[in-house]
Amino acid sequence: MNFYIFGGKKMCLSLPGKIISFSNDDDIAMASVDFGGVRRDICTEWVPEAKVGDYVLAHVGTALSLIDEKNALENISALNEISKGLELEDNKSDK
Repeated sequence: MNFYIFGGKKMCLSLPGKIISFSNDDDIAMASVDFGGVRRDICTEWVPEAKVGDYVLAHVGTALSLIDEKNALENISALNEISKGLELEDNKSDK
């Protein structure tokens, strides 16, 4: 599990993703979710009201809650900016 340190405290992240389709795996509600171009099958038992096209916050292969599209896209944008910043730092340390 990846932990990130913000303000001196460890925390793990839930990531926003868009539900593409649903399936049942041994009677467990599952969904194929797109996380910025990467698709993963995750458990959706905790969000039975979710529909195709909805955004969820997921952690460790489980959808924890629904999130509206505006907030999901803002979170995705922020995560992309953080990723770019980390890449720049890595590139500087490689030189």
